[in-house]
Amino acid sequence: MGSVWLITGAQAAGKSTVADLLARRHERGVHIRGGQFYRWAVRGWVQVGDADAEEARRLLDLRYELSSTVADGFAAAGFTTVVQDNIYGADVDRFVDRLRCEERYLVVLRPSIEIVERRDAERQRLIGKVAYRDGFTPVLNDELVASTRREFGLRLDTSAQTPEASVDEILARRREAMVR
Repeated sequence: MGSVWLITGAQAAGKSTVADLLARRHERGVHIRGGQFYRWAVRGWVQVGDADAEEARRLLDLRYELSSTVADGFAAAGFTTVVQDNIYGADVDRFVDRLRCEERYLVVLRPSIEIVERRDAERQRLIGKVAYRDGFTPVLNDELVASTRREFGLRLDTSAQTPEASVDEILARRREAMVR
């Protein structure tokens, strides 16, 4: 049996990079980008922030359910599976509760708001990816991240770390990241 790691944090916190590097540190590693599941719908997907809030919530729950199901499948086949997504608060509890595998980890990346703003601006400049718009800001995103209960998982301030150093620290502190 493999394991499932959930990497979450604010947008532009480095989730994609850290999750990919973490998966690559394992002989049998998988990186699941949670946001990919909504992209598979060619019509009809409703995003959080759209007018139909109830449908957006239902589809967000579906996205989280799909990523946990796929992660469990890979873990059952002996893979270390790293899921990276914007999952906060009680949704983290529900995600972890859905997992059947016993070896589960949570890592919450918490760089400073200034670092998130800088990384977001750099991302926009280099690849045109816009994370924050329509009144959604790094400060508001950080409040969502902070709503994740602190009783379990590893909180990691990556402000002064390279992605490689972040992965080194995650692996060194894996016992703290384990969810029971």
